[in-house]
Amino acid sequence: MTEANNVAPTAEDIAAVKAQLEEEQKAKTTLEEAMTEKDARLAELETALSEAKQGSEASATELAAVKEARDQAVTKYLGMAKASNPQVPQDIISGETIEEIDASVEKGKGLVTAVKKTLESETAAAKVPAGAPTRGAISLEGMSPKDKIAAGIQQKGGTS
Repeated sequence: MTEANNVAPTAEDIAAVKAQLEEEQKAKTTLEEAMTEKDARLAELETALSEAKQGSEASATELAAVKEARDQAVTKYLGMAKASNPQVPQDIISGETIEEIDASVEKGKGLVTAVKKTLESETAAAKVPAGAPTRGAISLEGMSPKDKIAAGIQQKGGTS
């Protein structure tokens, strides 16, 4: 068996342990400072996040108000477009944006123009002159001499 050596530490051993203890205390202090800085930075970031969330909520509310105002403006514009274009059927003018409404008005105007042209061409083709037709000379072909004499007297205003 071996005997345990109970030797008292030397001054060098005590100095080495003290130096190691001081280094560990310095490391502990450095770590504590780093933890404090980390906690401060974390609190700072949490505050920034909270402010960003509040800003985001405010922006969302503002965006909703802007969308509502835009929808009201588009609805009013649609009503004005229908009122200012009475020749275009109301069902044709529609849209969710001003650009869509303008496009539907132009499409409606084109449709109205095409229908007018079609109706005008049909009207011109089926035109009947107003009043009685002009009187022309009576055709004497195929008439007997007696009928020719009667037609001549009638033209002069006589009686037959």
